[in-house]
Amino acid sequence: MTIRPILIHPDPRLKKVADAVAEVDDTLRTLAADMLETMYDAPGIGLAAPQVGVMQRVITMDCVKEEGEDPRPMVLINPRVTWASEETSSYEEGCLSIPEQYADVERPAEVEVTWMDLEGATQSERFGGLWATCVQHEIDHLDGKLFIDYLGSMKRQMITRKMQKLKRERARA
Repeated sequence: MTIRPILIHPDPRLKKVADAVAEVDDTLRTLAADMLETMYDAPGIGLAAPQVGVMQRVITMDCVKEEGEDPRPMVLINPRVTWASEETSSYEEGCLSIPEQYADVERPAEVEVTWMDLEGATQSERFGGLWATCVQHEIDHLDGKLFIDYLGSMKRQMITRKMQKLKRERARA
């Protein structure tokens, strides 16, 4: 497994719609393993393939945070929300592509998601709480949408300027 570099906003690849995965093969399984490794190393609870420069509809997530609880690494290929609750919840979101920036985002409190697993089988699950927020945030990445796109233009521009400065500082280092 390899820890892959995570793209930092603004990067045009983060605003593109990712391509559907046609078939599950060893290249995709390697990508999934690398994404999980990268996500845990960051550390984060979710990662979308476009964030590591791969324009495919693949996300990884693991929202288990409680000490002593077993991790639940998930790989979702071509995930799509098939149902969303009318009830919403607000959660302070962050993003590995927008480091150290957080903002409250309101989303459906529960969602049902269908996806393909690493064996090519169709899976479906209803998510609530942090899992619901995370899966929606990662699916947004596949559609070229970032959590800051839910914010007002002033706040979004301020965060974008901070990320441009961070990228310049990293380039000089």
